[in-house]
Amino acid sequence: MSIIVICSIIGVIAAVILILAIWIGQYNGLVSARNRCDESWSDVQTELKRRYDLIPNLLETVKGYMKHERELLKEITAMRESAMGNQGTPAEQARDEEKLNSLLDKLNIRLEAYPDLKASSNFLKLQDELTDTEDRIQASLRFYNANVREMNNKKQQFPSNIVAGIHGFSERQFFKVEDRRVAEEMKEPVKVQFGE
Repeated sequence: MSIIVICSIIGVIAAVILILAIWIGQYNGLVSARNRCDESWSDVQTELKRRYDLIPNLLETVKGYMKHERELLKEITAMRESAMGNQGTPAEQARDEEKLNSLLDKLNIRLEAYPDLKASSNFLKLQDELTDTEDRIQASLRFYNANVREMNNKKQQFPSNIVAGIHGFSERQFFKVEDRRVAEEMKEPVKVQFGE
């Protein structure tokens, strides 16, 4: 065999090894991104469950004081059950979380009329727990959404998009809860008023 043929064979083998190494690297990167999404979604679910477990305790504490607010408490209980049982996509779960957040906001507004309740140590402890849980949920959601962004980037960018398409990797959904109050406030023009 001539040197040209041997060099050509070595070149083809080197190119195949290089392509295979790139393919394996892209595939492993996609698997890692998918696993990070799954892990961070599990963290979100854990924090949401913690919130779902706290809500009945908060409602029981509130019931004794808020005899006239039974309907709202029933709505919160029903929405909690719905949100807790929703195992759909992040977008479907986000809709339930949005409704639950709205009801909890209503509860907080109505609590202003009950100073004895707001002074109760048990209630204050539950409020602190719920606030801490909400902060943990937000941190978990930021982490999840960052992992989704990374996974979706890999799914869309070359050359990993080729590997993702062949191996059936799919894009993930972001978890977004729309806060309508904030959205409405952002639409309003900023009012600047100077004292007289």
